[in-house]
Parts: sequence; C-alpha cells; structure tokens
Amino acid sequence: MAEVSAETTAPLLHRQSITRWRHQLTTSLRLKTSLLSELSGAVGDLGTFIPIVLALTLVSHVDLSTTLIFTAFYNIATGFLFGTPMPVQPMKSIAAVAVSETPHLTVSQIAAAGISTAAVLLLLGVTGLMSVLYRYLPLPVVRGVQLSQGLAFAFSAIKYIRYNQDFTVTTATKTTDPRPWLGLDGLVLALTCLLFLIFTTGDGGGGGDESSPAVVSTRRRRIQKRLRILSAIPSALLVFLLGLIFCFVRDPSIFKDLKFGPSRFHVLKITWEDFKIGFVRGAVPQIPLSVLNSVIAVCKLSGDLFPGTELSATKVSVSVGVMNLVGCWFGAMPVCHGAGGLAGQYRFGGRSGLSVVFLGLGKLVLGLVFGNSFVRILSEFPIGILGVLLLFAGIELAMASRDMNSKEESFVMLVCAAVSLTGSSAALGFGCGIVLHLLLKLREMDFSGFPLCKPKSESPVEDEFLINP
Repeated sequence: MAEVSAETTAPLLHRQSITRWRHQLTTSLRLKTSLLSELSGAVGDLGTFIPIVLALTLVSHVDLSTTLIFTAFYNIATGFLFGTPMPVQPMKSIAAVAVSETPHLTVSQIAAAGISTAAVLLLLGVTGLMSVLYRYLPLPVVRGVQLSQGLAFAFSAIKYIRYNQDFTVTTATKTTDPRPWLGLDGLVLALTCLLFLIFTTGDGGGGGDESSPAVVSTRRRRIQKRLRILSAIPSALLVFLLGLIFCFVRDPSIFKDLKFGPSRFHVLKITWEDFKIGFVRGAVPQIPLSVLNSVIAVCKLSGDLFPGTELSATKVSVSVGVMNLVGCWFGAMPVCHGAGGLAGQYRFGGRSGLSVVFLGLGKLVLGLVFGNSFVRILSEFPIGILGVLLLFAGIELAMASRDMNSKEESFVMLVCAAVSLTGSSAALGFGCGIVLHLLLKLREMDFSGFPLCKPKSESPVEDEFLINP
C-alpha cells in the first residue's frame, strides 16, 4: 500500500513543481506596461554599466566577451527570479581600485576581490544575518545612503555632459577639456537628448490628475491623453540607439576592426597571493557598499516603487553571492545589484522582469556575435549621452529619500548623505548615521524605570527608607 502511494505521489509532486515554475515564469515576465516601455527601461542602467566596463576592459584587460555573456545570463535569471527590473551592475569600489590605484589590479586579483565579496554576501544571506540587518537598520540611515549614491551618480553625470572623459588613463573618469558645443559628442547633442527625455518622461511621477472622470474637464482629458502618448515613447531606447549609430558615424573604420565570435572560456589561475591582494585592496571597501546599496537599499527601493512586492534581503544577498562565485572564476567582471540601476530602469519604463530579460538577450547577442571587438564600438559611444542616462538614474534614486516625515529623520538622512559624499565612502556615512540616530534616540529615552534615576522624595526620612527599606 505504501509503495502504491509513493508511486502515485511522485508524479503529482513533479506536476506541482512544474506548475509552480510555470506560474513563477508567467508572473515575473508578464507585461505590466507596454512592450516599448519595457524595452526603453532595459537601457536605463547603461549610463553606469558602459563607462565602468569600458574602463575595466581598456585599463585592466577584463574580457568583455565573457563579461557580456555572463551578465546576460545574470540579467535573464534575475528577471525571472525577482519579477522586477533588477539591475546587474559592476562592483564600483573594486572597479575604481582596479583602474585608479597603482599598481593596477590584475584580472586574477579583480576576480579574487569579487569572489571574496560574494562569499561574504552569500554567508550573510544563507545564515539570515542579512535579513536581521535589513529589519533593524533605521530607515533614515538607508535613505541617507540612497541619497548619497543618487547625488554621486548625478554629479558624475554632469561631468560626463560638461567635460570630455578619457577612460584609457589611470582613472576611470578622467576629466579633460570642456566639451565642445557642436559635434557628434558635443553639448548640443547631450542637451537635446536631455530635453527630449524630460519632455517624454516628465518628472517620473506618471499620471497627472487622479480626479474622477465626471469632474475632469475636457481640456484636462486632452492633456492626459497627450501625456499617455508621450510616456509610451521608448525615449531611453531611442537615445541609446542614436548613440550606437553615432559610434559608426564618428569612426567608420570600426567596420574593418570588427571580429565576429566570442572569446574562448577558460578558468582563471588565482593564487593565494591574488586572494590576499584582492581581498585587502578590493573586497574590504566593496563589502560595506554591497551590503548597503546592493542589498538593503535595493530592497527598500523595490518596496517604494512596487508596493506590496518588497524583495527579500536574503534572496538578493544570495543572488549576488552565487553570480560572482560562478562568473568570476572565468574572468567575468564582478557584479552586484544596485539601487541606482533599479531606479534608472524604472524611470524609463521598466516595470517587470521582462525588461532585464530583454537587456540580457541583447548582451548575449553582442557577446556571441562581436566578442571582444565590441569594445571598439563602445570606445566611440558619445559620453554626453551616457551622462544624460546616468543623470536620470541618479535623480530617481535620490528622490526615494523624500519620504522622511520628521525633522529628526531628515537630519539623520542629510548628515549620513553628506558624510558619504565628502568621505567618498558609504560605509563611513552609514556609521555616522547609526551613531547619530542612536544619540537622538538616547535623548528621548525615559530613564525613570531605572532605580538610580527615580525622583527623590521631599522627605529625607522617605529617601532613607527607599534606599534601606
């Protein structure tokens, strides 16, 4: 009887498992807006992705083909698992150390830094410690980290727009001469793209008048119709495609330099010395940033943008760990999730996992078809256009901090953001924010329950009795 029961139960469990996966797939990849909006949202994160990948490829010789293929699979997997436009971004601190400090980190040392960071996040995730951190961290401190990261993106974006950038030198964003007004990467082009994006997307708040149709005037209905038409334009996608066209117009010799096919996969030889250097120089500054911005801030922002579907800190932390513990061994760039990328993709229309699946498919095609020669195309991409995309992502992330309801919360948030920006360290700002939050709570704490803090009575006899009853 037991054997019959087991035989009938196994197919049933198998069917239930398939049904759950099918439901997960249809839920995560269901269109929540127009297809063009999802396509537009897919490129909303490229203002951060392209400059860092280009710098790592040119300066540190990271394999672009391998990075594109692995990040493509990461995008597709995260789109399916999270059901939101979850970004896959470079680990910024590791990238900054790799290309700006002397001596430069080797590819094996960069991979060792990514693996070390991933191991820490995976440990925090599987043990549940990340969920504990997420649950008890004060919201004003998290908002301060988000505000600082958003403003940092916006400041970098303004530099991209105003000045020429040279990614081939020892710093990732070397500022050179002021950008000329005219030309295929001039100020006029960047400002035109900026005005076009503002005109089509507005302030990112959507909507318009929420009054009932009965009281909405005919004029207001016409305005709402026009706003719906404008918001349906895949503006970010059009701007990015324009930039790709200008790559070939600026330097037609790109066609001759293209070589088709991906580079061959190989496992890196990472020594103990590589792990020691990668951990100390790359992982140590990256771990606090990954915990705060890649996990905690992302989960908070997902709850803000998609109410009722706040992501699990454990799930996000494990995701970052698994991605790098696989890809870094093959020389792929260390990656994480990021609140800025999520804000950028949402800002330009991404609402479901389908948005990043489209991005992943695009990266996969580029990595398999063009391989490492795609860096030749990216090197001619108008940096001013990247600056425009990055500006919107930064502003959208910074605006998440607008929900502070008291002067005390705003004070903690602003101090945390200011220290993060001036010290160039989210961890330093986070530490100051925690200390400040605790001090303000200490001022308001009621100590009357402690014996030494009980008010004295008016009679000395009563005081003596209270001390020695």
